[in-house]
Amino acid sequence: MSALKMTYATSYSRLLPCMMATAMLLFAAAANAAAPGITGLTFNLIAQPAYLNQPDGMAVYSWGYGCNGAPSGYAPAAITTGFCNTMQVPGPTLIVTAGTTVTVNLTNGLPAAAGNTSILFPGFTVTTGGGVAGLLTQEAAPGGTVAYTLTIPATAAGTHAYYSGTQGDLQVEMGLYGAIIVLPSGTAPAACTGGVHASNLVAESTWGESDFRLAKAAYNHAQACYDREYLFQFSEMDANIHAQAAAQVAAKVGCVAGAAGCSLNVPTEPYHPAYFMINGRSMPDDMDPNYSPLYPHQPYNGNPHMHPGELTLLRIIGQGRWQHPFHEHGNHVRILGRDGNLILSQTDPTSLAGPLLFTTTTTPGIAMDGIFYWTGKGLNWDAYAHNPASQDPSAKLPCTPDANGYNTGAPTAINYFEWCQDHNKPLQVAPFGDVAGGGPATLPDANLFTNGAWYGGSPYLGPNATLRATGCSAGAPAGSCGATGSTPPSGTIANSPSGEAGFAFMWHSHNEREITTNNIFPGGMLMMMLVDSREFLIDESN
Repeated sequence: MSALKMTYATSYSRLLPCMMATAMLLFAAAANAAAPGITGLTFNLIAQPAYLNQPDGMAVYSWGYGCNGAPSGYAPAAITTGFCNTMQVPGPTLIVTAGTTVTVNLTNGLPAAAGNTSILFPGFTVTTGGGVAGLLTQEAAPGGTVAYTLTIPATAAGTHAYYSGTQGDLQVEMGLYGAIIVLPSGTAPAACTGGVHASNLVAESTWGESDFRLAKAAYNHAQACYDREYLFQFSEMDANIHAQAAAQVAAKVGCVAGAAGCSLNVPTEPYHPAYFMINGRSMPDDMDPNYSPLYPHQPYNGNPHMHPGELTLLRIIGQGRWQHPFHEHGNHVRILGRDGNLILSQTDPTSLAGPLLFTTTTTPGIAMDGIFYWTGKGLNWDAYAHNPASQDPSAKLPCTPDANGYNTGAPTAINYFEWCQDHNKPLQVAPFGDVAGGGPATLPDANLFTNGAWYGGSPYLGPNATLRATGCSAGAPAGSCGATGSTPPSGTIANSPSGEAGFAFMWHSHNEREITTNNIFPGGMLMMMLVDSREFLIDESN
């Protein structure tokens, strides 16, 4: 087992029916998401064809932007395994800084029959050089190059989309899209470097974690600070369109661009997508690592991890043609801004006024930034399974509430950010109790949870959680402590009572068809969000 071993348990019985359907797909070696990309003032891109892997075994002919030579750099710096092939979907995430001027040189490496191609950069002032005139912007002819120079306003921080401006109904469908992350310029707001944010960094370093953020704040605003971040680009594919494009390209090999008969005529309506993707992958592939060699043309994954109390920045873009109603279980998302525009209060410009969303619905081309967090408040039991009667010192950790009721004065403790009102409160009074038996939650029959190696049997956070709940001393042999407090009993082949445990929440599209892959459930636009105990290492570099 790697250091990323994770067993998955959920605290909310209302989530269990939908979660257990995917529990069998959660592998013990977990991968983590981030917002990786390439950096610099000049980006040399090329549009080329390749095949995208899908979890149903299909390889779908596609087009995508990639790196034309090695990029200037990769970010975040903590990820050292990055690569940028000559074709990827989504295209390389371009990470720039507000107030700078950057140039994107695009070379057209598509088949001659595909014709010209280009890139649009909505929201930015763009000047062009070279290429040929197109309907919306300068285009690169087959084998040619066009240069786009973007002036990034000082106020344009946030997440933005880029995509083809040539025959968009076909070229965007084929995969020609990507993201631009604009980091705020200047010094981060003081609120981002002190208080709880500073304590979170202490907690991370205590347990050996690196800082995988691109910046300390999404915008130059004290209420836009964050502790962890992820980028999610939602899109879909109609395999029939891709198959027709592949067939016509093969039939026109060797033709001269622009000559009679050397152009594609691929109908893009009626539109029947069968693949629904997060960052170019479908579930469960989106939970494999970033830059996995299994997906040479789909380098970005989707599998968010976080610790209780961390403010997690979600960068979300709707790519493709459909609206995607994406739901993040566990909490709502507070929107900071859309398309790089902060949403400020009309009466108090110092305050943000973005909506609190149950579902982050994305329309084509829209980008939004929002904050998500999970603390355990309101569970009505001790998520860390503290037991004062136990001989295990970790079962007796104190919880000193701050002004908001959280244990934030102990960043080096396992239960940092515990909701102190539920400290020492048992999940169940009796081993098989429920609300009627004096406990706060009615859990389904334990037999329903026997999913082999993928369920730890503990509803608590952290290693030794079951032992802490039962009152066993540290290192006690498995099975020697009885079943009291373990709901349901743990001890599967891969997950001993002292193994890692956390809370798993399904994040997925609320369009039921979009959580399938070629009409097979589970799949598609679906992933798991994992709340990990503090001592669990979230390593986003793998």
